[in-house]
Amino acid sequence: MSLNCNEINLILSELDLSGSFIQDIIQPGFDTLALYTYKEGQAKTVLICTAQNSVRINETRRKIPKNEKPLRFMEFLRSRIKGCRINSCQQIGLERVIKMVLSHSENEIFNLYIRLWNNAANVILCDQHDLVLDTMFRRPERYEVKDEVFITPAVIEEKQEEAEIRFPVRDWKKLIAQEKDCPLGEDCSFNQFIDYWYSEHASTLSREALLEKAEKWYNINHSKKEAALQNLLAKVEAFKNAEQLKHQGDLILAFGYQVQAGSKFLECEDYETGKTVKLLLDPKKSVQENASEYYKQYKKAVTGSEELKHDIEIAEKSLAKLDALYEEIKNEQNPVKIEQLLRRDSKPKQQQKKNHPGLDYLVNGWYILVGRDANENDELLRHHVRGEDLWLHVRDFPGGYVFIKARKGKTVPLDILLDAANLAVYYSKARNAGKTDLYYTHVKYLRRAKNGPKGLVLPTQEKNLCIEPDKKRLARLDSLHEEMD
Repeated sequence: MSLNCNEINLILSELDLSGSFIQDIIQPGFDTLALYTYKEGQAKTVLICTAQNSVRINETRRKIPKNEKPLRFMEFLRSRIKGCRINSCQQIGLERVIKMVLSHSENEIFNLYIRLWNNAANVILCDQHDLVLDTMFRRPERYEVKDEVFITPAVIEEKQEEAEIRFPVRDWKKLIAQEKDCPLGEDCSFNQFIDYWYSEHASTLSREALLEKAEKWYNINHSKKEAALQNLLAKVEAFKNAEQLKHQGDLILAFGYQVQAGSKFLECEDYETGKTVKLLLDPKKSVQENASEYYKQYKKAVTGSEELKHDIEIAEKSLAKLDALYEEIKNEQNPVKIEQLLRRDSKPKQQQKKNHPGLDYLVNGWYILVGRDANENDELLRHHVRGEDLWLHVRDFPGGYVFIKARKGKTVPLDILLDAANLAVYYSKARNAGKTDLYYTHVKYLRRAKNGPKGLVLPTQEKNLCIEPDKKRLARLDSLHEEMD
């Protein structure tokens, strides 16, 4: 339920904003705006909400949290109307559209329109001739975009007595008396009641509705992360027989003389347990080759087990971070802050979709792109890097391409180069090879191999880099990548 025209007039009369100065503007969310005003030694925070079923304007005593990244409309308003004097603030007829006339001086006047319609709420800043400068929501179909003339609603004349009958002000004192655990007394203002009522009961941007949304969000994300962790733990269990694989390779070498040509099994006595065991063999391979295959599986299991420890640690940290955020949400009393915490984790779909394949890392202002296979390498090389960007790749092993995006007037620091080199080794067949050689050069010095496989390039003017993979460095990069996600 939105405010009706008479409720808006009552709120504006209590606010008494004429003659106030706008000291600051905060936009905690895409649909919420707060004006910090000051008049005759009294400060007021005016909350403007355009969320459906929560559309309103009122004074609030709640702390308005700042957004992590400044939003476009807030930055624009700060550049134009911060410090302005509110010459007048009144509703246009009974149309639920508020017009604020603001001024920096006699020569710089603005009209700020606040439309409080449930399905088309908006905040529009115009010059003194109603030419739109910018809007909270850009709506071309309503001509609510820059350089269009804002069309004010046609005022329908109606007697005040009739309007009061058609649009009565809620009996807030009676509603407060009916509320359980309401912190307000019967002598509270209508502004105080509206701030409390919408925060507790509105279908959107109310604490109750947001906590219900938070619970669903938490359950979905927790189940996904828990399943991923259990999958990693299951892999660890599968790797626990690594020593057994090595022992089986030893048995094949010890009793290889018993193997008949073309035999698929070796049946022998285990010299450790005394029991008879049956080992699977590849009839096309020799005894030594079969034993080597068991040793290879052993080495892979040992290496995989070590890498899984790191992955499990990251998965556990991610779960703990989710639990901590949910606890913070449950304990938060300010619904605006709850909405902001939820939005921090749920970005709009257009922001979720990456515009490039592979992985990306942002390290101290340097952007690193990683291709993990031939398709990603080729796509990055064709469409997402430029001549001055740096390219890295391991020598003598197949693997992913790593690119460091160039910054104007900056030379790539050694620490960033080592970060990129470790990623190049990690996403290649040289991951477990120990000390590894890489080469790097600018993208403009890469030439595609004629009739070669997809993504294959021939570098020129390349430089060599030899590194020992650094697990701590990779762990730090993993945590950075998780934060970006």
